[in-house]
Amino acid sequence: MKNIKLLRVTNDYTQLKVQMETGISQSMLSKYESGDLIPTTENLMILADFYNTSLDYLMDRTAKKEKYPPKE
Repeated sequence: MKNIKLLRVTNDYTQLKVQMETGISQSMLSKYESGDLIPTTENLMILADFYNTSLDYLMDRTAKKEKYPPKE
């Protein structure tokens, strides 16, 4: 899940900063970034909201960072 780390680095955040803002432990974030652990759906949603991006982008399924528009 390279985009999780990419978003953190491009926003100039430390793992500690992301932990403080999201409640996801630094050790979990490290495992997500290294690919040692796949995030839970709940944590993916938290990270997507934090970075204001789509779940697909976090999961490396698209190159578009933008969220999809809400369905009407």
